Amino acid sequence: MSSVIRGLVWAGLLLPAGSAWALCTSVPTSPAGFGTVNSTLVRTNVQAASTLNAGLQCTGSLLTLLSASDHFYATITPASGGLVGPTGDVIAYTLYADNSTSYPIARGVAFDFARNGILDLLGLLNGTTPKTVPLYMRTLIGSNVAAGVYRENLTVAWSWNYCSGIGVGSLCLGRDIGAGSQTLSVSLTVSNDCQITTPNINFGSAPVVTGFGTVNQSISLSCTKGSSYTVGLDDGQNAAGGRRRMKSAANNYLAYDIFKSAGAVRWGSLTSARRSSSDADVNPGVGTGTGSQLFNYNAKVYTDQATPPATSYTDSVILDVQF
Repeated sequence: MSSVIRGLVWAGLLLPAGSAWALCTSVPTSPAGFGTVNSTLVRTNVQAASTLNAGLQCTGSLLTLLSASDHFYATITPASGGLVGPTGDVIAYTLYADNSTSYPIARGVAFDFARNGILDLLGLLNGTTPKTVPLYMRTLIGSNVAAGVYRENLTVAWSWNYCSGIGVGSLCLGRDIGAGSQTLSVSLTVSNDCQITTPNINFGSAPVVTGFGTVNQSISLSCTKGSSYTVGLDDGQNAAGGRRRMKSAANNYLAYDIFKSAGAVRWGSLTSARRSSSDADVNPGVGTGTGSQLFNYNAKVYTDQATPPATSYTDSVILDVQF
């Protein structure tokens, strides 16, 4: 009598320690904001912004070595554009794959994050928790724009195809293939600003108060494009009796004042005593962002006061701009 011994024979591939499956998916983005920046800095300095989530999230551990057939494409549209403000002004900016200028992303062209080691730089390789792909932005110098909120909505179309698990002998056990599009909001708020040039007033020297001449000068302002504003001069540090006064180290005073243009109307800091941008002596109207508007004034020492002791007299006057 013979007997048959039956058994189950099983064979399989073992994954090496440390390997894992990694799945990617298209997820809603996080907005990118440049914050609030004054118009002068927008025009003269590069501004930076970023989003930590540009619409692609990967879970698990991506492979350190990507084959030539692996890719993580991002196509960003519209193909041309920028941040558009309330008056139609545009702030141009460039998109980058990392926080440098080494990997600029051209609009409308598929950019592969798998190439050039960018995924390594972003820390997406060999991770154990879900991570999203960031995106970086830098403005271009030269945007002369009005104040307001500037926005653009981008479409980020992702397409990925990569080996998501490796067995013995570097055998690819599966590929993660997918695609998806998300909207990314980018914004920057431009605030009003002025570049101001204020020359000192120097009356020179005289033996008596009637010997001081009139000083005729101008204040120059270059303010945000399209801005209407007023300019005020405060009463200085030693005003009394409705007059500005210079003071000596011995606490003696020499009264003087500053008058609008070539006239006798005192230039002050309140209501009608201020001067508006439309009242500029040169280039009146709203600010242009780059051109200067000049406000002429004349300064005089009052001659109806007693001559104080001979010495130096000084005062400090604050100019303020209100939009």
